[in-house]
Amino acid sequence: MTATPPVLLQVRGVERRFASASGGTLALQATDLDVAENDFVTILGPSGCGKSTLLRIVAGLDTPTAGQVLLDGQRITGPGADRGMVFQSYTLFPWLTVLDNVCFGLRERGVPRPQQLEAANAFLHKVGLRGFEQHFPKQLSGGMQQRVAIARALANRPRMLLMDEPFGALDHQTRELMQELLLGIWEAERTTVLFVTHDIDEAVFLGSRVVVMSARPGRIKRDLVVPLPHPRHYAVKTTPPFAALKAELTEQVRDEVRASQALA
Repeated sequence: MTATPPVLLQVRGVERRFASASGGTLALQATDLDVAENDFVTILGPSGCGKSTLLRIVAGLDTPTAGQVLLDGQRITGPGADRGMVFQSYTLFPWLTVLDNVCFGLRERGVPRPQQLEAANAFLHKVGLRGFEQHFPKQLSGGMQQRVAIARALANRPRMLLMDEPFGALDHQTRELMQELLLGIWEAERTTVLFVTHDIDEAVFLGSRVVVMSARPGRIKRDLVVPLPHPRHYAVKTTPPFAALKAELTEQVRDEVRASQALA
């Protein structure tokens, strides 16, 4: 019998209220979530439901109004090298080469240059960018820049990778290729991933679990296991189990979109 992986991330009663002239807006109501080590959890929901707010709180980039987040049993109070963040915008340093962008976090942590180069080159190879080490970001396509951002996050060997709609700015074909690339890396590395998306196909294809959030104020409405085997290839999107799960999630999200429109 396979042992159950330990829980890595614990979100306990996390709430986020933003101040306003009318007294404040509740963006995220009291939320609980567990993410096991080596899991790939996708967060799905309508725009404005608090998906990115929750992710930023886990990243330590925002502070909850109530509740707490624990990583390896330790309370998160700010950003840390144990969490790698990949945004929709590529957030690369334009004055640094591809290689030095990937080395940046390692350099900041005081890792010796030979080890920086070893890690950076290994992950550039994994994301298919061997030969582009001395290019600058402006010389790369959007998809290639996002590959650099992923390599930079993974080179730090974080306990957890946090991704906020990282493929949202890419064209459809590039987005699908990036999904396959990321999933292949996860299957090899098994770095725990928390991935925010509004794309239902993407959520099902990538995730081992899909968490559906309600309309604002956000809360977790459903937490579904994705029963699709690994290694998972793109052809799985044509299978009946994929279609059935997509249909169920589509109805869940449509209900929340309607609810958000009724509140507008």
